[in-house]
Amino acid sequence: MTFSALVAGCAGDSMPVAVLPEIDTSNPLLAEWDTPYATPPFDKIKITDYEPAFETAIAVSRAEIDAIVNNPAKPTFKNTIVAMERQGALLDRIAGIFYNLREADTSDEMDAIALRIQPKMTELSNDIALNPQLFERVKAVYEGSRRGLSDVDIKLLEDTYKSFSRSGAALSDEDKETYRKYTAELSEATLLFGQNSLSATNDFAINITSASKVAELPDFVKESLAADAKARGEKGWTVTLKAPSYVPFMTYSSQRDIKEQLYRAYNTRALGGKFDNSEIIRNITSLRLKIANLLGYETYADYVLEERMAETAPAVNSFLAELRDATVEYAKKDYSVINEYAASKGHKGDVMPWDWAYYTEKYKSEKYSLDDEQVKPYLKLDNVINGVFMLAEKLYGLKFVPNKDIAVYHPDVIAYEVYDAAEGKNELLSILYLDFFPRESKRSGAWMTEFRGTKVIDGVETRPLVSLVMNFTKPTETTPSLLTFDEFTTFLHEFGHALHGMLAKGEYESMNGTNVYRDFVELPSQILENWAVEKEYLDMWAVHYKTGEPIPAELVKKIVDAKNYLAAYGNVRQLSFGISDMAWHTLKQPYAGEVEPFEKEAMSSVQVTPWVDGTAMSPSFTHIFSGGYAAGYYGYKWAEVLAADAFSLFKEKGIFDAATAKSFRHLLEQGGQRHAMDIYVEFRGHKPETKALVESMGLK
Repeated sequence: MTFSALVAGCAGDSMPVAVLPEIDTSNPLLAEWDTPYATPPFDKIKITDYEPAFETAIAVSRAEIDAIVNNPAKPTFKNTIVAMERQGALLDRIAGIFYNLREADTSDEMDAIALRIQPKMTELSNDIALNPQLFERVKAVYEGSRRGLSDVDIKLLEDTYKSFSRSGAALSDEDKETYRKYTAELSEATLLFGQNSLSATNDFAINITSASKVAELPDFVKESLAADAKARGEKGWTVTLKAPSYVPFMTYSSQRDIKEQLYRAYNTRALGGKFDNSEIIRNITSLRLKIANLLGYETYADYVLEERMAETAPAVNSFLAELRDATVEYAKKDYSVINEYAASKGHKGDVMPWDWAYYTEKYKSEKYSLDDEQVKPYLKLDNVINGVFMLAEKLYGLKFVPNKDIAVYHPDVIAYEVYDAAEGKNELLSILYLDFFPRESKRSGAWMTEFRGTKVIDGVETRPLVSLVMNFTKPTETTPSLLTFDEFTTFLHEFGHALHGMLAKGEYESMNGTNVYRDFVELPSQILENWAVEKEYLDMWAVHYKTGEPIPAELVKKIVDAKNYLAAYGNVRQLSFGISDMAWHTLKQPYAGEVEPFEKEAMSSVQVTPWVDGTAMSPSFTHIFSGGYAAGYYGYKWAEVLAADAFSLFKEKGIFDAATAKSFRHLLEQGGQRHAMDIYVEFRGHKPETKALVESMGLK
């Protein structure tokens, strides 16, 4: 079966119609999906389907752009700006599946396809952004009358125009070719960076065969390490660099020699060796600087921050410095306390980074009589899922119904229908996919993504397909998955992003859900973490997985008391990442030196623990070198300030206060349809201040 349109353009204000290439609908990625809620048919998609689907979808996008460009009618908001918004839907659908699965369930074949497809995607993007006839049509609408346009329409128009101007549309022909070259090279470099980081993470493991060296570990850690060893065909216990393996071992083991090996391996991932990212970092930062200069900006940070709440590099650096100055001395005191504590336990010399988790956990256990093993029995994953869903129900009236008829991309994944049951409604809001456990094919960390966003076309609304991907402690043969408190807060964090996507309302997909400024996108996630220490909330669902007894009041109090334990240290550590990011992206000349000394100098003002020579985190800093956080990592702290200030209103009114929740839901529904600061001030009544975060850490 094939599809084609008959005309290349049309008169008046109608949408342009493209002459499409033949479409092979035997390929499930190109066919209409006769599935529940038009969800992806993961069970039918084969690895060999991706490349031909990309080729076809790229051709379709080109035809759609040609139809807009060649439309003989005068440029209008509908036939140019809205048409631009809607073009590329088929390619977005395919890319949404491929690139999301490449993070959550990848393979060597997918990596190879990505390397072949990425240059073609970059070429298409450049062909659109640098098309002079297309830009002229957009410019004509931008400079014309805006009568009859809504505020959201005007925002889309301005965003579209800026996206062209910021992508080189106004450059000379010669500079456009240079821009194409730089962006193509940058695309390939960021792709390789991510692949090297993942490969380096997977490449290192320590197999322990002596039972005495793991005897002190909690059972859940030993069982997990044994399961990893068995999966790798090894005897005994195996520690890897993946978080569910690495973090518990570093926390509970006293084997300093093994932990030092692990720490050095973790902090030299892709620094030298066969997966070295050093030259790739120099290349990425140089290319970004060249692109920024070409577009008229002094640094890459200047280019990025023009489209952020913070707006300028000096504003970001001032923000980071203000938080650093308010907390760094407290962070140094935190380190001194742990150093003295370790010495009292017989530790010789300074506490090194590989000692930190062990002694901080022991100190917390003694001072607050609290450790992960006390809390984990009350955080059985199934119960946590129910608790997180309950929170969404209490705040926003949402209902979650599992649907086994919805195909999933891996047996670990669970699909849910999400309904808006508020005020007597029963409307489908979203499909939610939950993917909890680590595997070789999944990158480390936790994230929210979408296979499809929210949009309205000709009065028909399309609801989103949202996915949460995490790396939580796996169940064993004898124990269910019991989450650490950090894993629980991670779930809440990512679920906050999911709510941002699921509650989206609006016509234009590019402005809905998490399509907001980077330094605003973490507000919905970070504010939700606050409920993790609210007794009123925990008492509703947190029960012991064996006895069914509710979480004791005294344990909740310990959690609350321990909430700000090492808060200053944690704050400064996070600031160090943002400071490093800004150092790399405020370069005014390409950097030709080594990565380690650059990083060491950049982070010197926030270095609290002893520096370990020969290590560097930049070569595995995927957020800024292969993700979307270049010159934007400060946004996590920025959003913490927003979240602390916003949650103070819930604390004042009640953590389930209906009016406050309704107001915050309205914030979530708007996505990026207005300036982020305006949306925030409408909710809170004033602009945020850093003091709200400092005070929330218990520091006055």
